[in-house]
Amino acid sequence: MTNTSLKSIFALSLAAVISGCGSTNTATSSGLILTPVENIDATPLKISDLTTAEKNNWGHLDLVTDTIPGMSVDKAYAEIIKNKKGTKTIVAVLDSGIDLDHEDLDGVLWTNTKEKPGNGIDDDGNGYIDDIHGYNFLGESYNEQLEYVRMLRLNIGDAATLAKAKTKLDSKYNEALQGKEQYESIYQAVKNADADVKKYLKKDTYTKQDLATITATDETMQRNIAILNQMFGIKDTIPEVLEELNNGIKYYTEQLNYNLNKDFNGRESVGDDPYDFTDVDYGNGNPMNRVDDESHGTHVAGIIGAERNNGIGVNGVANNVAIMSIRAVPNGDEYDKDIARGIRYAVDNGARIINGSFGKSFSPNAQWVYDAIKYAADNNVLFVHAAGNDGADLDNPVNANFPNDQVNNGPEIADNVITVGALNPKYGSELVASYSNYGKINVDIFAPGTDIYSTYPNNDYEYSPGTSMAAPGVAGVAALVMSQYPSLTAAQVKKIILQSGLPIKTKVVLGKNTGKSASLDEISTSGKIANAYNALVMASKVAAGQIKL
Repeated sequence: MTNTSLKSIFALSLAAVISGCGSTNTATSSGLILTPVENIDATPLKISDLTTAEKNNWGHLDLVTDTIPGMSVDKAYAEIIKNKKGTKTIVAVLDSGIDLDHEDLDGVLWTNTKEKPGNGIDDDGNGYIDDIHGYNFLGESYNEQLEYVRMLRLNIGDAATLAKAKTKLDSKYNEALQGKEQYESIYQAVKNADADVKKYLKKDTYTKQDLATITATDETMQRNIAILNQMFGIKDTIPEVLEELNNGIKYYTEQLNYNLNKDFNGRESVGDDPYDFTDVDYGNGNPMNRVDDESHGTHVAGIIGAERNNGIGVNGVANNVAIMSIRAVPNGDEYDKDIARGIRYAVDNGARIINGSFGKSFSPNAQWVYDAIKYAADNNVLFVHAAGNDGADLDNPVNANFPNDQVNNGPEIADNVITVGALNPKYGSELVASYSNYGKINVDIFAPGTDIYSTYPNNDYEYSPGTSMAAPGVAGVAALVMSQYPSLTAAQVKKIILQSGLPIKTKVVLGKNTGKSASLDEISTSGKIANAYNALVMASKVAAGQIKL
């Protein structure tokens, strides 16, 4: 997902708050856990809150052992991988850029040994100058419009498409304007209440318990207490709440100033024509994030391959990867040209897997990307893509999310794409995240996505939600499988991941509509949640010729 999509998850969830497991299993002879839970109503659920350790690692835990719907990564290491490193696998992170100096990533970066850093020469003749750890297709640009806003600015598309774009812009602009005003109003109310309570308690900091000791004798103090009690339901401290609210204001401000501003041109500094695929002389060899709070690519990279067991930070899913950073996703919608060229760059420079945690609703040059995906398939490269964060059914053409591999719900254009939806850490009816897109045709599998703890810029670590976090979990599983069984093709690894997942039978709530539910096999191709342990078991049998896919 784009950075905007992740910010919108935060904004929508916080606005909603402000306004208002045990299991059994059946094992087959192959060793796969195929039916962990037959009927969620008949089995005990995990009702206690996750511990800090569980919260920081829940995506790696096991549904049967821990009653947490992770991918059984820890079990896979303990029982299958142990100390086996396997073959180093290059995973391209096609995203917003990575903090290449991060303490938990600097040891797992892909390095182009044929290129001499900083000499301004294309030493290896691959068409890219100084591409030591990847390439930056955005130059020094950062903020961008959404694609449909660009199309209106440049008059790209037929009359019907432009009319649809205009309707969407008008709706989203008004929504952003109202959102900004709402957040500013709430921020000011919390700030005033906070100041009054600090003065009353004669304290610079206070707790919810301190708040309970106040006997409110006037209407203003009663209102202050009510506001702050509500805020303590969001975060542990009021300063944290104010920071979140300020982030919400910033999110809507950026939408109004850049993403939804028809007069803004973020590409101007890059110097190319982004709608001319033959205009290739642009970008640079420094694929790092451009602002300190740009965390998306860094967070994604950590989920895939943060250095394992080094005593700091987090453990990535895969233990023997080289992360290639390809910067192509701005703060706004990505350009089809950059994505297509980024995919081709990854393929040409040895990547076995490409993670694409981005997406958009309009794609005027989608064929460029489709051709690049086919090129990746022809060269045995897997493309793992986030399903999107609109809580929508992607099988409905109204909810198009690009790129996809089944154009207009038709047959797959290639056999190397996995589209991933997001899970919550709580097993049961709310297993699928309310923001996650779904679709029997267009979403392949689900994986942990909500509040995933991973690397942030400047040697930091934070939680982030989104299908953007679910996709790299699956990319990590794919890297684990390819590393241990390098003879397997991208198409085989895709089938292994989809077929070896846990088939969840219980009904789950869809989107934000609590009255609508479905089983996973009704909202995804596989009907399953990704499982690293099962994938490795199946991969071993496929590689040995015991199973044919």
